[in-house]
Amino acid sequence: MNKGYTLIELLVAAAIFFLLVAGPTGLFITSLRNQTRFLAMREVIDNSSYVLEYVSRFLRMARKDLNGTCISQSVNYENPAGISSNIRFINSQGLCQEFSLDTDRMQERKSTDDTAVNLGSGVYLTSDDLKVTLLKFQLAGQGQGDNLQPRVTILFEIRKEGVLGSPETKLQTTISQRNLDLVY
Repeated sequence: MNKGYTLIELLVAAAIFFLLVAGPTGLFITSLRNQTRFLAMREVIDNSSYVLEYVSRFLRMARKDLNGTCISQSVNYENPAGISSNIRFINSQGLCQEFSLDTDRMQERKSTDDTAVNLGSGVYLTSDDLKVTLLKFQLAGQGQGDNLQPRVTILFEIRKEGVLGSPETKLQTTISQRNLDLVY
């Protein structure tokens, strides 16, 4: 009698082996994909949180431009050239400051003295592998005669580039100026 395995026995053994290996391998691959998505989402949330807190701090402390050197006279905030993805104001140090959307990244520009002639080169606030798809600054109460406390509503949409299934994060916050808006 010959000792060995038949073709049927080998096929059954291979099928059982495949089923035992394929299940955990599929779970492992799914886990890796989910981890990549979660890490991308965490990076988006961390960067968004930092940017919004950073911008909010400066907008809360903004001052009215009494001379009209940075923005229109007696105004707290302004969208330069009517572009809602830009906001310009006098910061707490008396310097002209602007936040804007440059292609798909948020940037900050500041003047080096108390004039707005040259805002200087921009510094990017968002990571280069994140894409800002929407940035809007909606202003309310920025003028002197409206009897409203100045406030800015920021609409912000951001996503991670290069990650399959990376969701777009949409954020909105409203910042009110800390100092009372008094008539001078």
